[in-house]
Amino acid sequence: MATIARFEEIVAWQLARQLANRIYDATEAGAFSRSFPIRNQIERSAVSVMANIAEGFDRRSSRDFARFLVIAKASASETRSLLYLAGDREFITLAQRDDLLKLSWRLAGLLAGLIKSLQPPSGRGPTGAQTVNREP
Repeated sequence: MATIARFEEIVAWQLARQLANRIYDATEAGAFSRSFPIRNQIERSAVSVMANIAEGFDRRSSRDFARFLVIAKASASETRSLLYLAGDREFITLAQRDDLLKLSWRLAGLLAGLIKSLQPPSGRGPTGAQTVNREP
């Protein structure tokens, strides 16, 4: 395990940033750009993922970090749910949807791993350690 000094070093945050930017790219085109409610909600949920990773990390408590990671993971699920709707409404192509879903699933897996890494062996809650596994 490597010690992380800044949230920008966290691979999950890097992927969340990539997902948020790709969501913004998708929502700026065609019918998506004119559907304010879903556009606003999917942009907010995608941004929430990266924001919660950063905020939780800088709380400097593993318990708080784990709590914010759970919130980030839930926001990733919200984003995925909205991607299905965007595909159904033909705001994005099914290929775009599937590509963004894959990125979101990868991100959710990394978040699950981070959350697990903050759990003590007994599973009773986050430890005081501030280390996370790095992606190979």
